[in-house]
Amino acid sequence: MPGILYVVATPIGNLEDVTLRALRVLREVSLVAAEDTRRTARLLQHYSIPTPTTSLHEHNERTRTPALIERLQRGESIALVSDAGTPVLSDPGAWLVAAAHAAGVKVEPVPGASAAIATLSASGVMSDGFVFAGFPPSRSTARKRWLGQFTAERRAVVIFEAPHRIRALLEDMLALLGDRQLTLARELTKIHENLVVKPISGHLEALSHGRGEYTLVLHPASDEQTGSAAPPDLSQVPGEFGLLTNNGGLSRRKALQTLAGKYGVSSREVYRVIEQAKK
Repeated sequence: MPGILYVVATPIGNLEDVTLRALRVLREVSLVAAEDTRRTARLLQHYSIPTPTTSLHEHNERTRTPALIERLQRGESIALVSDAGTPVLSDPGAWLVAAAHAAGVKVEPVPGASAAIATLSASGVMSDGFVFAGFPPSRSTARKRWLGQFTAERRAVVIFEAPHRIRALLEDMLALLGDRQLTLARELTKIHENLVVKPISGHLEALSHGRGEYTLVLHPASDEQTGSAAPPDLSQVPGEFGLLTNNGGLSRRKALQTLAGKYGVSSREVYRVIEQAKK
């Protein structure tokens, strides 16, 4: 009978933020597949868990997966963990999980800490749902296209970002999305935890260098920001379409979708404006 692949959430900072079930599973499995064995070793040592570990990160996941699936099929159980928080969400592991399902191996989540949910719960955002967007593209042009899809988003948007790219992201957000309310969190559950809610411009003014990845919650757009209160000004659309398809290297279809997201209208309306400009 095959073993079980446990997807185990681990603390995002404070080592007390781990469930009793997670500790039991980590003790009982044959192996812990960890994004960073050194980080995981600190958690296992803290709770006197002797289970052996093996590395499973973005550079070796595909090559390591077949051997792990073989062990699972032989009846061994394995715990998948990331550096911190819930595995697979902007972390390695999806390849192994998908392979386990394909091989008929049971996959069992062991829920717990999540930086996205922790930040969202403390943001005070008024929204019936949220979008988990993960990390934005690192290059400026791609990042701006990526942000364009959230121009008229009525749900909260959860974003991760690295410290060395946070200023560029905030500057692009301010330029493309307006001065929206934003929750900015860093070092959650640690000694220097910081979580602040203010307009994007306020975060830019107060931004300082520091360690630790950022978790952002972009608050929903207001009627004024989405253009619901008045029709959007589409006079710049033809020129922007040309920039996206020429300099940006986008296909016509993708450029239409990007501009539709930015202005909160349909792709058909964007196409109509472009065709009208040609006449």
